[in-house]
Amino acid sequence: MELLGYIAAIPLAAAAAGEEEGGSFLVSPGLGLMIWTLVLFLFTMWVLSKFAFPKIQEALDRRAKTIAESIDAAERQRRESDELLAEYRARLAEAREQADDIMARARKAAETAEAEATAAGREKREELVSQAKRDIEAETRRSLEQIRGEVADLTVLATEKVTRKSLTAEDQKRLVEEALAEVDFSTLSGSEN
Repeated sequence: MELLGYIAAIPLAAAAAGEEEGGSFLVSPGLGLMIWTLVLFLFTMWVLSKFAFPKIQEALDRRAKTIAESIDAAERQRRESDELLAEYRARLAEAREQADDIMARARKAAETAEAEATAAGREKREELVSQAKRDIEAETRRSLEQIRGEVADLTVLATEKVTRKSLTAEDQKRLVEEALAEVDFSTLSGSEN
């Protein structure tokens, strides 16, 4: 206890000495003041280390953990967005390839359809021209046969009127053949022999 009393007396003695010298005891502190300041500083540090620093450290650790988690979450989101962007770009490229493929197939199908339609039209035209030629030839033959029949009838009639008598079947046949031989049917059919 004596030591404490001595230590407590030191600042008072230093203060009294400082005043006697005409200056402040803070400007020229004494040894006792330094010891008390050191003791109070160490005590304050001990109290802070027992009560305040753990709570401050805990708050700092929580804050650091929150920041680290935020950084990790941001990094994960960035990776996910990069993956989604890459997937989007791949799908976009795939869609463009599919669109190009569809356009190429449509263009090819249109060209094929056009070629087929042209060929079918040409074939149909040729078929119609051929059918028309056949119809014309058949009609020409039928007309020639009809004309031959009419010429034969006219010849028979003319011969009967000229001879004023009826001809036998044999005479009629001969006269028809002679008349037909004299008529040039090739000029009627449009063909030149």
